[in-house]
Amino acid sequence: MKKNTAILIFANSAEKDAERKPFLSSDIFSVLNSQTLKTVERSGTEYFHFSEKNQIGSSFGERFSNAIEAIFNKGFENVITIGNDTPHLKTHHLLDTLQQLKKNDLVLGPSKDGGFYLMGIKKAHFNKETFLKLPWQTHHLQKCIISISSTKKLQISFLEPLSDLDSKEDIQHIVHSFKAISKSILKLLVAFYIIDKKGFINQKIGFYSAPFSQYFNKGSPLIFA
Repeated sequence: MKKNTAILIFANSAEKDAERKPFLSSDIFSVLNSQTLKTVERSGTEYFHFSEKNQIGSSFGERFSNAIEAIFNKGFENVITIGNDTPHLKTHHLLDTLQQLKKNDLVLGPSKDGGFYLMGIKKAHFNKETFLKLPWQTHHLQKCIISISSTKKLQISFLEPLSDLDSKEDIQHIVHSFKAISKSILKLLVAFYIIDKKGFINQKIGFYSAPFSQYFNKGSPLIFA
């Protein structure tokens, strides 16, 4: 039986995210997970959450591709994928994606680091082999997807660019952003930013060469250029 659209929340538990992104606490990720769930539930769309407990694969590309494939295997024609680290993600982004998928082959919510915070894709255009070859966790990801889509003559719709929480610098950008953000998350981020601000400034120059080797949201670069 064919079904229309499902949302895939591809996000680890708060404890695992804090372990892999040690510049933030599990408390912050716990609130982010809660907000993401509420945002999705308000859309009225069926959803599935894939955390580290049910992700399958040895690389990010494998885990992500397998999760998308699993949703399509449930009979859905479209999948909208999101993570838990985009504080400015709102229900209207999901609803807009649902509408855009009616007339476009692909919907992309570009993140400012060259990846994406949301992808809406039709089953007809999901090629697992191609997905596995994408430059995941690099700043080339977004351009690569656009290039492949152009070659295949796919129609892409873009949402507004948003920032993911992938570094201490991202905290600064989000705290000083004029975009609406939940008070609970803003309070935690502001407190963290104020407490860590001195150390952040001292470490800023060396940050870009630091061996950050594990970012686990969609498309986040391993190393910032």
